[in-house]
Amino acid sequence: MPELPEVQAHAERLTEQFRGAVLQRFEPFNFTALKTAVPRPDEAYGLPLEHVGRRGKYLLVQFEPITFVIHLMQGGRLLVDEKQAPKPRNGQARLVFAEGTALLLTEAGKERRAGVWCISTAGGLDVSPLDRLGPDALSIGVHELAAAFSSTNMRLHGFLRDQHKISGLGRMLANEICYRAKLSPFVMTGKLGNSGAAAVHAAMADALDDGLAYERTRIDMSSSTDRPGAVHGRSGQACPACADIIRAVTYSGYTVAYCPTCQTGGKVLADNTTSRFLK
Repeated sequence: MPELPEVQAHAERLTEQFRGAVLQRFEPFNFTALKTAVPRPDEAYGLPLEHVGRRGKYLLVQFEPITFVIHLMQGGRLLVDEKQAPKPRNGQARLVFAEGTALLLTEAGKERRAGVWCISTAGGLDVSPLDRLGPDALSIGVHELAAAFSSTNMRLHGFLRDQHKISGLGRMLANEICYRAKLSPFVMTGKLGNSGAAAVHAAMADALDDGLAYERTRIDMSSSTDRPGAVHGRSGQACPACADIIRAVTYSGYTVAYCPTCQTGGKVLADNTTSRFLK
């Protein structure tokens, strides 16, 4: 799933390319694509695109005061639509501009969870679905993070992935942040204290900076296999810091990757899927 660096860099590219383009129409290709009824998309017709922004993992295509909030979910992409086919492959919705250009929301697979919310931002962005998000990972302060850790005692990896606690991070960044902070992904946040929060905050800033630097070199949004990392997707390979073998704990929907030497004091964690220790 695209995470903060991928979404942020893509928003910057789309702003540069489409700012000022006047919206002509919005075309949903199935009944699940548009998640809201009010305001209507046609209230934005004739308005110029002000900016493509981001909140958490959501893209914000802003025609003030109407904004199209887009979540790409696992297999979605918001692409420049050069062909504008009547029935585009994997097409979910299309924004067509008066200049003849268009943006196409696609989603691979059969789940069809990607979607568009049309909202009024006259009173700000604190409306559904954005009002459920926690502080943005790029802007949260270390003291705010420490307070969140102390008030919510849960596994660190789960906390980092929880969009209600902190928004913008996902499976890959959670793995990389735990690794950079030299903390077990399963350490309880309530035990981290101020020093642990400082380590996580610094690791998060570094991981986001590296991710953004990489994404800004691209002309399109990367896939998870393209993104550079020390542990994510590298199970069985050598740790770049200590040469120990990167291990993984696999769940039905995601994998927690870690280095035993760097993060767990040499302990190999149990694989909860197979109920046996990884070898």
